Formats: sequence, C-alpha cells, structure tokens
Amino acid sequence: MAGLAAIGRVAGRKGAGLALAALALGLAACGPRPGALTPVAVGAPGASTVDILAATTRAPSDDPALVYTGERGSALSFTNIVVSIPPGRAVGSLQWPQGATADPAREFAVTSLAAVPRSGVLDWFKGHSTRKHRVLVFVHGFNTRFDAAVFRFAQIVHDTQADAAPVLFSWPSRGQVFDYLYDRESTNFSRNDLAYVLREAARSPAVSEVVVMAHSMGAWLTVESLRQMALQDGRIPAKISNVVLASPDLDIDVFRRQVAEMGPSRPPITIFVSRQDRALGVSRFVAGGVTRVGAVDLTQDATVAELESAKGITVIDLSALTNGDALNHSKFATSPEVVQLMATRLGSGQEIGDSGAPKGAEAAQAFGTAVGTVAAAPILIFTGGGGR
Repeated sequence: MAGLAAIGRVAGRKGAGLALAALALGLAACGPRPGALTPVAVGAPGASTVDILAATTRAPSDDPALVYTGERGSALSFTNIVVSIPPGRAVGSLQWPQGATADPAREFAVTSLAAVPRSGVLDWFKGHSTRKHRVLVFVHGFNTRFDAAVFRFAQIVHDTQADAAPVLFSWPSRGQVFDYLYDRESTNFSRNDLAYVLREAARSPAVSEVVVMAHSMGAWLTVESLRQMALQDGRIPAKISNVVLASPDLDIDVFRRQVAEMGPSRPPITIFVSRQDRALGVSRFVAGGVTRVGAVDLTQDATVAELESAKGITVIDLSALTNGDALNHSKFATSPEVVQLMATRLGSGQEIGDSGAPKGAEAAQAFGTAVGTVAAAPILIFTGGGGR
C-alpha cells in the first residue's frame, strides 16, 4: 500500500480503480482456501474448540465444503459450526488448512457443521448459555468469504477467552476487492436480518447481556440495524450492553446522525481507530474524501473537542501499534496487545472501552480530556462524556 498519497491525487474513475488495485495487492496474500470448512472426523490432542451459531443472508453453496457463497440468499439461515483450534499457536494468528482436509494438530478445522432451524434458535441460546449468560455477536467486514468469517471469529473468541456464546452474523460479501459496491449494498440488504438476530438474542431468557462487535463495513450494517430497531421499537433492547466498532468503514457525518437517531437509551459504543489504516484511506478516497470513523485523528483538537461532548462513546487509538496486519485494518484481532485488552475487559464483564478497567491490561493507557502524545503508548483510550 505504499504510495497512497500519490493514489489519492489521481482523479475520477481511473483513480478509484488504481486505489482498489493497490488495496488488492495488499490483500492478495490474505485470501482463504476453498474447502476449508470440510468437516474432519476428530480434533487433535490439546486442541480447543469454539461452538458458533452462524446466522447468514448468503445463498447456500452447492459445494458442501464452501457451505455458503458470496451471493444474496432468499432467507436468513442458521448453522451450528464447531471450530477446532490447534495448540501452541501465537495469539492473534490464524492457521489456514493447506490441503484438501485440515490437520487439527496444526490448522484451524471444522469438526461439526449442522443446520439450525429458525424455530431452534432460542433453544441454541439455552443450550449454549455461559456462566455470565452473555452473547457475543460478530459482524465481519468487506471482502470476507464465509470461511474467513468463521475462522476469524473463532480466533477472536478463543484468544479473548470470552465467556460468551458466540454468534456470527455473515452478510453476502463476495470476497473480492473490486466488489466494494456490491458488498456495500449487501449490508443494506441484510439490515432487517441482523436486527432480527439481535432481537432474538435479547428476548431469550437464557441471555442476560449481548455484546455486538463489528469490523470495517460490518460497522455500517450494525449501526444501521441498531438505528432501525430504535426507530421501529422505540428503543434498543436494554440487554445490548456494548457495541464495539473495529476500524469502522463509516462516513463520519452519517455516523453522527445515526447515533443521534438511536436516542438517549442507546448502548455505549467503543471504536477502534488507527490513523495508519490503509484500507480506510482507500475507502475515504472512493467515498469522496469524507473521513471514515475508523481513521479519526485524535491529534486534532477539533476531533477531540467533538468527542469530549459525545456521551457514551469511547475511542481506542491503535495508531502507535506496529504489529498486526500489513494494512493496519484488523489490529483488533491480530495484535496480541489488543487481544489482551479485550480479554481483560470481556473476562471481567466490563465494557471494552471502560477507562476504569483493572490495570491488568498492561498495554492500555487510559486518558481523559487531554490526549497528549499519541505515539507515546501502544494503545490510548479516550472516553467522551458520560455513560449509558
């Protein structure tokens, strides 16, 4: 992604194409492998498992190894997927199957895959209730195939040691960088269905708390669904306790209005940002130069002043982190420091962005109205006015 500044000076449709081409080069090595979801008979000694309920608006695939395509389905579907995670791996890493059949001793693998009828969703919540009766709903981002969403979410759940029943909401992304606009419209296509999943989780007697985490373009879908629930139902369910937006590909002006239309009873919102997010730099160019929420600059006084008055919004700045993915777009999942931070907060039942969290999250430095030098600490947390 070198040369973004030069790309940004290229005008018109040709410029957008060059920008996306540069992004494609940065993502080329990250693609999943066909057949990764083919179930294996057993796991491996020392392997861990993550039991996921996948809700999706994707069309089913004729290939059972793929399960779902990137096209739009005719109805919301549910699948219970058990993912085996190999022992001895580094936090934040994801080991893709290299052959036609995954090796659970060295790679992520699926050990069980079964359809769940819509009528059985509440039973799934009851049967997977955790000690804290918490549900974690994850909404993936742009350019994500179904298998990539499943394995990435399994990695997040495992590495954060979240005491929560994991629910993946997977919308129809083709997993192709040049299908940005198709993916964007697919999020709009899926708004009602995500709202349905969140309502079902909130109305389950086996669930006391719902945490929603969304990445990249999935943040648009998440915020729109919450806004829709607030407008249709009069409020967002009280069980939705925290919304986490990681590198949100959201127009900052639109986001400001969406939050206002959620009303005063909305859940607290935590946002992971990075000024070095190269993917969002391209997205900003394609979107006419409007800043993306995931790339706000906390070194700017105007940005800080606006956040100080934003009730219930916390911004976690990851700009100074040098590890994670090459595009600086998935640090929330790939950086050991961020995973540690989330593990500490989720494990203690606190909001992700709660600046009063225990000091055990050694990588985090909480700060209030004075931003100071952002580069002085790996992770900086800025909390706006008030909570819920």
